[in-house]
Amino acid sequence: MGNSMGNVPNNGLNRFLDPEVTPGPNEKPTFDPCYGFRGTRKERKMIASEAQMRSAKIPLKERDYCAHLLISYRACRKDVWPFVLNCEHEKHAYLNCQYEDFVLRMKEYERERRLRVRSVQEKSKCK
Repeated sequence: MGNSMGNVPNNGLNRFLDPEVTPGPNEKPTFDPCYGFRGTRKERKMIASEAQMRSAKIPLKERDYCAHLLISYRACRKDVWPFVLNCEHEKHAYLNCQYEDFVLRMKEYERERRLRVRSVQEKSKCK
């Protein structure tokens, strides 16, 4: 069985129990993005433009940092239909990008939450 709830960000319950330290899903980060890092962090940029996504008819919920890979995957499927197994490489690249994006977002969430916990603890020490 193990630790079933260990790394799951249970956002609804945490926002109820600890609202001052739990970041909301639509909140901007409250700390400097470079805080705790040496030098500067590389900023993420969209590779696919808005016009490319619109012309490829990508739904709004899929217009993320992996949209350029989704466009190439859909183009491959269209080109080789009905032999879509030939697009396995494009599908793998897209799904891998989605996974890495999810991991990065979870790391940013956890970083923000831990920094908020640290600031609350420091404020309570000063009193």
